Amino acid sequence: MSNTLLFQPALQEQLKCLALELGADLVGFCDLLHSPIAELPNLHYAVSLAVKLSDAVLKTIDGAPSFVYFQHYRTANTLLDNVAFRLSRKIEDAGFSALPVAASQSLGKNNPYRGVVAHKTAACLSGLGFVGKSGLFLSEKYGGKVRLATVLTDLPLQNELPVIENGCGDCQICRNACPAGAIYGEKPTTDGERNFDAEKCSKYMKEHFQDVGRGSVCGVCIKVCPKNKL
Repeated sequence: MSNTLLFQPALQEQLKCLALELGADLVGFCDLLHSPIAELPNLHYAVSLAVKLSDAVLKTIDGAPSFVYFQHYRTANTLLDNVAFRLSRKIEDAGFSALPVAASQSLGKNNPYRGVVAHKTAACLSGLGFVGKSGLFLSEKYGGKVRLATVLTDLPLQNELPVIENGCGDCQICRNACPAGAIYGEKPTTDGERNFDAEKCSKYMKEHFQDVGRGSVCGVCIKVCPKNKL
């Protein structure tokens, strides 16, 4: 394991190029300042990865999730997981530690609405976008039409983009459109937890849309967000 703690710009650029080559649409870097994993306190740097969702697929959502969207959601997650895995191998080959965090994650049935790390927080701190009132991460380039994954590492990384402040303004479109009434916030936060009730969203989906996959992916808030420009 390497003992150097110096920023390595050439290696960071190699990671970005590899991620884009493997299918990521957005790549960002940041220092979380503390590791989300108590057993691995040195893993406080993050590579944030995003892939864009299909405009055509999102157009199949009309007040409720569609079968097409459910399958597309899973495919996007698989792509992200593969990219994160390959980047982790690249980092380890360079002598550092890396932990890929899956696109869809949870800490188990005792804490099903939390993951190892909030992907949206890493993406915000990397300057890729901001978390909207919906709790969705909204990228500058693609709006909410993205899925995210994260690689945690002890490889020193540096932001390449400035952190973006609130971009929602007075907009309430997602809040009014949410079929579960799970969006209640007034001001975006970097984690979305004070704006969005994940449990209420999930329960509503499972009760009303059980025939669409596992019934827990909706997409209505993505479809209606004006940042998406569908």
